[in-house]
Order: sequence, then structure tokens, then C-alpha cells
Amino acid sequence: MTAFAYKGRNGEGGLVDGVIDASDIDAAADTLLGSRITPIELKPAEDDVLGGRSLKQILIPETITPIELITFSRQMYNLTKAGLPLDRSIRGLEGSLTNPAMRAVLKSVAQGLERGNTLSEAMSLHPKVFSDLFLSLVRVGENTGRLDLAFQDLAKYMEIERTTSKQLKSATRYPTFVLMAMAGALAVITVFVIPAFSGVFEKLGADLPWQTRALIGASDFAVGFWPLLLGLIIIGYGGFQFWVRTPRGGLIWDRFRLKIPLVGTIFERIALARFAKTFAIMGRSGVPIVTSLNVVSEVVGNKFVGSRIAGMGAGVARGESLYLTAQRSQIFLPLVLQMIAVGEESGNLPELLDEVSDFYDGEVEYDLSRLTASIEPILIMFIAVLVLILALGVFLPIWDLGAAAR
Repeated sequence: MTAFAYKGRNGEGGLVDGVIDASDIDAAADTLLGSRITPIELKPAEDDVLGGRSLKQILIPETITPIELITFSRQMYNLTKAGLPLDRSIRGLEGSLTNPAMRAVLKSVAQGLERGNTLSEAMSLHPKVFSDLFLSLVRVGENTGRLDLAFQDLAKYMEIERTTSKQLKSATRYPTFVLMAMAGALAVITVFVIPAFSGVFEKLGADLPWQTRALIGASDFAVGFWPLLLGLIIIGYGGFQFWVRTPRGGLIWDRFRLKIPLVGTIFERIALARFAKTFAIMGRSGVPIVTSLNVVSEVVGNKFVGSRIAGMGAGVARGESLYLTAQRSQIFLPLVLQMIAVGEESGNLPELLDEVSDFYDGEVEYDLSRLTASIEPILIMFIAVLVLILALGVFLPIWDLGAAAR
């Protein structure tokens, strides 16, 4: 994303200016036109001006956390339900915040409302903060006059997402810590312990087994060429991150993630739970099915699953039933397909999708609860193999040290 400074006129002909984030200048112009602002001047924002930010904010930029968006949605639900004007509600929330980044976003949104834009149009100028799902539900809430329910659904959705993320981090914290500790211990042994034993064996002139010679060779290479190894690791990691961000690379990687033992099914069920949950919320809000599927395909968190959901949207746009497109995607269980079929026929699709979401959430919770128990034996075996290699390579010659000394 690039920051573009703009000057333009709003729907009433008033002169407005500001800064907008977009991928390029054409996308910035399209976003402004969608917000009923006709751009007069549009150019990249000047880099030599701090834009009112302190040097600390530039070196350590403020971020907007999910809990802040959840709190904002809950507060907006209460304020809109009470019937307060939107500009007054936004201004009131702006004054109560301590995060400069969130305060600046709400200030921009309030200014957009004062220029005559709708809430969704004002929020669309901040795509890094408000996702397509967020904007779609707010837009539908504005059109139906139930903006309070839109914010209520958003708060519930983000709270469930936050809970799932915390459960995933909690389940992977122990194995990650163990692997990091093992990597640190292996580095210490390679850099300090093995060279010390190598010097002792060389002085004694011992006839070393091949396991020891292999360890000494690996240690000498790591100590002698560590800048090369470090550079290769950095280049490899950077290249992988660049490849994953490409459309084809991200699709291949996300498809591979679904096939990883133990955790692949968890990634798949998390993505499908997001699909069911998000699709149910948008269907209940009155968003058209094709639009819902296109938006949901961007928020499931897996590009491969998202591509299949986008394919469902294309099928529905051609006049096919949701059930047939879901069956053709080959990502749903037969039970889920049956519930989609019943929901489509009865007109209760959002309610049945809520049950599908609860089903997948229960599966994810169960899988995460047994993930640590499943990984522990693998970690123990890995540690045992590491100890065996060190025993054969380092301690085996020590057992013959007396013969070597004689």
C-alpha cells in the first residue's frame, strides 16, 4: 500500500483534502470516486513531512489490535442502538481512545461523515483497518436501517476469531518452545562442545569412528562458514516470504498446509468455520449470495479454500444452486452439504450455517486440545534421536579413551 495525498470536491461541491492508502494511483482514484469525492489533484504523499507524527511514531508505529476493533464495534452497537447521531458517536469515541492510530482513523471517519459521506464510504478510506467483511456489513446495516445489528454481529464474529487464534497459539506454544530450546542446545554443542572434543581427540591421535568424524566435519563447516549459512538462511526465508505473497505461491502453500500431518485438518476446519460463520452473518444481514461468497473467499484465511469458495460464487452467478456448487468444490463433509441443501430449500440457510459453524468450531477445539498430546511423542523421539547421535559421535570415542591414551 502507498499513501496518496488528494484534493477533490465532495457531492455538495465543497473542497476536501486528505491522505488515502491504495495499491496504486488508479485504485486511489476509484476509492475516492466510490466515496463520492471527485479528485482534482492526486499524488504520492510527501515523504519528507512527518504528517503530524512524532519521530517515535514513525520508528515504532502504533498498531490497531483486534481487541480495539471489538471494543469499537461493541461501543458502536450501544451508541447506534440508543439512537445517537453517527458523527457525534464517532467523535465521542475518538476522544476516549489512547491509541493514536485508532484515534486518527476515527478522526478521518468523522470528517468523512461531516463531508456527507456514509459511514461505510468513510471507513473504506482505511482498508488496512476495516476489512471487506466489515465494510459490507456496515453498508447493509445502513441500507436496512439496522446498523446496530451489523456492529453486534461484527463484535461477535471478531470475538470468536480472537478466541480461536488464542487457542491455536496456546496449543503451539509448548512445541515451539521445545523446538527452540533444542535448536539452541544443538547450536551450543556444534559451536563449543564438539570443537573441544575434536582438539582432545586430535592430540591423542585416536582412530575416530565415522559418526564422530561426521560430527566434527559438520561442526568445522558451521564454525568456518557461519556467515554463509546465516546469509543463506536469511535469503531463503526472504525468498519464501516473497513467493508466498504471490498469487500462485500463496495458493500452492495454503494447499500444502492443509496436507501437513496433525495440523492440516485444523487449518482446514478453521477456514471452513470462518466460511460458515461469515456466510451466515452476511446472509442474515441480507447481503446477496454471490456478493457474500466473494467477500467470504477473502476472509477465510486460506487462499486454496478461498479459491474454491470464489468458484462457488461464480457457479451461483451462472444460475446454479448453492448445494451443487458446494458439492463440486470438494471441501465440505457430506453432513455439511446436506445441511446446506436443507437450508437452501427451506430458506433457513443462515440458521443452518450457524450450526455448521458450531460443528466446525467444536472440531477445532477438540483437535487443538489433543494437538499437544499428539506432538509430545514426536518431540520425545526427536530428542532421543539427537541424544543417540551425540552419544555415538561424542561419547563413543571417550569409552575407548584409555586405549587411545596408551
